[in-house]
Amino acid sequence: MRTQYLNRSGQFLLAAVCSALCIGSPAMAASPVGDVVGKLVVGYQGWFSCAGDGSPDNTWVHWGGGSLGPSPGNETFELYPDIREYTPLFQTRYANFPNGTASKLFSSWSAQAVNKHFEWMQTYGIDTAAHQRFGKSDPQKDGVAVRVRNAAQTYGRKFYVMYDISGWTAFQTEIKTDWTSAIVNNLQLTASSAYAKQNGKPVVCIWGIGVANRPGNVTSWTDVINWFKGQGCYVIVGGPKDWRTQTANLPAYNAANMIMPWVTGSISGVAGADGDASRIGADFAYCNSHGLDYQAEAFPGFAWSNWKGGAQNLIPRLHGDFLWEQFANIRNQGVPSCYVGMFDEYDEATAIAKAAEDSSMKPSNQYFLTLDADGVHCSSDFYLRLTGDGAKMIKGQTPLVWNHPTPFVVSGLANGTYKLIVRHSGLALDVKGLSTTNGSPLEQWTYNGGNNQRWTVTSLGGTTYKIVGVQSGRTLEVAGSSTANGALVDIWDSNNNANQKWNITPTDSGYYSVINVNSGKAMEVLGGVGATQPGAAVDQWSGTQFNQQWSFQTP
Repeated sequence: MRTQYLNRSGQFLLAAVCSALCIGSPAMAASPVGDVVGKLVVGYQGWFSCAGDGSPDNTWVHWGGGSLGPSPGNETFELYPDIREYTPLFQTRYANFPNGTASKLFSSWSAQAVNKHFEWMQTYGIDTAAHQRFGKSDPQKDGVAVRVRNAAQTYGRKFYVMYDISGWTAFQTEIKTDWTSAIVNNLQLTASSAYAKQNGKPVVCIWGIGVANRPGNVTSWTDVINWFKGQGCYVIVGGPKDWRTQTANLPAYNAANMIMPWVTGSISGVAGADGDASRIGADFAYCNSHGLDYQAEAFPGFAWSNWKGGAQNLIPRLHGDFLWEQFANIRNQGVPSCYVGMFDEYDEATAIAKAAEDSSMKPSNQYFLTLDADGVHCSSDFYLRLTGDGAKMIKGQTPLVWNHPTPFVVSGLANGTYKLIVRHSGLALDVKGLSTTNGSPLEQWTYNGGNNQRWTVTSLGGTTYKIVGVQSGRTLEVAGSSTANGALVDIWDSNNNANQKWNITPTDSGYYSVINVNSGKAMEVLGGVGATQPGAAVDQWSGTQFNQQWSFQTP
């Protein structure tokens, strides 16, 4: 049967759906739900490196190259990242932020940075990452791929390799060698429990087929697609928006398992997103009639004035309205699978990862796009939260709505005095032995109303807070400014160092992650969710498990 879906302007749009599904739910794809069908996938570049980061490149790549590195007038990225949760960071030649913070950037070679990104994916409900791979094996890209694999395993996400054939003239032969020698045998990515599978097959995407100025033709593309299928793979083809009209190339598209047309940079505004809805519906109908899966693509905005010129804020984000309209149209057409381009591409300002909220979070002497560009202040994680909400809607877990439900800023904790209760055990944060001396360690203990279990929380701006023990008057900190997993949390005289500052952000059900600004790691009860006994120590560790989540309750 065919069900009509109504867009916000009142026009009826057709989408093929399975008669077993109710009206308004995502339609049945050619394949059942797996690691890509029925999931929210993000493109993940992982291509940033910095001078001094210890990587094989060991120089500035994708931030701004040459001997100067990123500096005024020598940058190739548009959107400045929120750098508060990264360690290590690498010094640029920009002036400090207006608040005196040094203008630094992260490296994708850092396992901490990649782990942080996948932690965010876990926190905000992003299912799968398509890790971009440009050309054949080299130590830099292979090393980042291993970091992606490890992070996906740690944070319970899926990932797959997405080859981009841009500029790769020898792709027809080299892509096969790279897959067999590097991906399967040397790196053993497909052997990972985190490697994405669809219909029981490892997923691979080939992006650039049929896209203008990319190498190849229908013969070479079809050969590569069929070769991967012969290796037992599920093959996604990334092509242009007009793929259905490329009659000569249809044999290549039809040979794939899934089609993902690329829309980034080709539409703008709410009206532009609505105008693209009929194409999505027609694409989906074609795929259904040809036994193909379909993955619609969406993007938050676009500009590259710092890199290739053009207008600043060229395709405005409209404080989430633009991306949400795409999500709503995808859901309205019954498409169950969505790809967001991209997670971390600060180059073209398409990143949904945490970014500078306003001018206070970027260098004072160089233009960068910030999230308040369209007149509404948005928290640095707004697009992660928006994407998580979009994923729920596209999957049919929440109703179709045309106005996004995501608050621009999650209300922070009010300044005040609290008892901190850890989620997994229900016990309170406590200074061991009622001690008031510097270096006294923390533990969990049954709440008894003592002042050693009461904490004064004071905002330092945004989601950053100082936490001071009522009994001791000393500040909660990570001992020794350590950034290592397992470093203990203690109390010390206030010194305004980063190890005494905490980002407190909501998880769910009234609980919060308490992330040390210096290390980017969460305050937790040592020993995991099984450590429920009074007296268990409090340390820092990567993650968002229940032993790393706290409620702030009025004592």
